[in-house]
Amino acid sequence: MCAIATILWLLVGSFFNVVIHRLPRGQSIVFPPSHCVSCGVRLSPKELIPFFSYVWQKGRCRHCGVLISLRYPLVELLTAVLLSLIWYLQGGSPSTYAYLVFASLLIVISFIDIDHMLIPDQLLLAGVGVWLVLQLLSPFIAWSDALAGSALAFALMLAIFVLARGGMGFGDVKLVGLIGLYLGLSLTLLSLFLAFVLGAAVGLTLILLRLKKGKSALPFGPFLALGAYLAMVWGGDIIRWYLQISGF
Repeated sequence: MCAIATILWLLVGSFFNVVIHRLPRGQSIVFPPSHCVSCGVRLSPKELIPFFSYVWQKGRCRHCGVLISLRYPLVELLTAVLLSLIWYLQGGSPSTYAYLVFASLLIVISFIDIDHMLIPDQLLLAGVGVWLVLQLLSPFIAWSDALAGSALAFALMLAIFVLARGGMGFGDVKLVGLIGLYLGLSLTLLSLFLAFVLGAAVGLTLILLRLKKGKSALPFGPFLALGAYLAMVWGGDIIRWYLQISGF
C-alpha cells in the first residue's frame, strides 16, 4: 500500500512539473503531450516514469542529450514526501484533503515564484474555490477563524507591502490571505513568523557567502509556503512548546 501511495504522489509531482513549466508561459497544461523542451520530441511512456526515468536516463534527454533540470525529480520527490507526511499525520480527518490540496498549491507556487518571481492569480483563485467547496461539503475549520486569519494576515502583509515600497510583491500579500483561509488566525500568524525568520536566515547566509547582494531580489513566496506547511503540520506542537517554555 505504501509503494502504491508513493507512486501516486510521484505521479502527482510529475503533473506539478507540467504546471510549473507551462502556466507562467500561458501554455495549456494538457496539450501538447509531454515533450522535451529542448528538441520538442514527444516523450515515450518509459520516459515519463517519475524520478526513475531521470535516473535511468542519467539526467539527459535520450534524443538530443541536453541536461534535464534537477528540478524535475526534486519536485516529484518533494511532492511525495510532503503529501505522504500529511496523509500519515492527518489520517482520515476532515482537514486531510484540504491540507493535501493546500500543500500542493504551495509546492507549485513556490517553484513558479523561484523561476519567475511571480505568483499566478489562477492558482490563488483555485485555492479559494477548493477551500469554499470543502467548507460547504465538510467544514474543516471554523468560518470565523478562517476569515479572521485571512483578513488580519492580508492587512498585515498589505501594510508591509506599502512600507516596503516595492521590496515585496503583491502576490505575496494575496498568498497570505489564502494561507489564512486554510490555517486560521493563530497558525497563520505562526506561519508568517516562521517565513520571516527563515527568509532572513537564508538571505543573510547568501549575503555572507557573497551569493547575493544586499538589495538583490529574493522570492518570498517559497518562505511563506514553507512557513505555512510547517505551521499546518506541526503548528500545534510548536505553539504548545512555546507556551510551555514561556511559562504561560
